[in-house]
Amino acid sequence: MARREQHLLDILEPTVEAMGYELVHVELIRAKTVILRLYIDKPDGVGLDDCSAVSDQVSGVLDVEDPIQSEYNLEVSSPGWDRPLGKLEHYERFVGERAAIQLSMAMQGRRKFTGEIAAVNGREIELVVDGNTVAVDFDQIEKGRLDPA
Repeated sequence: MARREQHLLDILEPTVEAMGYELVHVELIRAKTVILRLYIDKPDGVGLDDCSAVSDQVSGVLDVEDPIQSEYNLEVSSPGWDRPLGKLEHYERFVGERAAIQLSMAMQGRRKFTGEIAAVNGREIELVVDGNTVAVDFDQIEKGRLDPA
């Protein structure tokens, strides 16, 4: 996760957790307009009312903290089937599931790997990719998602 997104996660996570949700992931997308996208979850799933309530609370925190200097649109949604994997705990929770990861630096001549999460040992994630086990340091993962394909 990028430094700026990690900072936003650190600011917003206590508020979201106090409301009974997990802040799964934060994305700051700079395109024609800046978008701050939050993915939230809870054990029985997330609906529109949940997203609206979190948006209202988070907006207040963002107004006070003012971490984004430009105009932006705030989006709050459920993580979906291709759920982002931004924390080490996410990989632990989804051992046995398929994931697609992108590394910050190439390993074995490539940056993208898709396979089953076999194990998490400390900060090392083992993926079974095309029948071979690949060990990846969590800190080298730039992006990770479940791959329901």
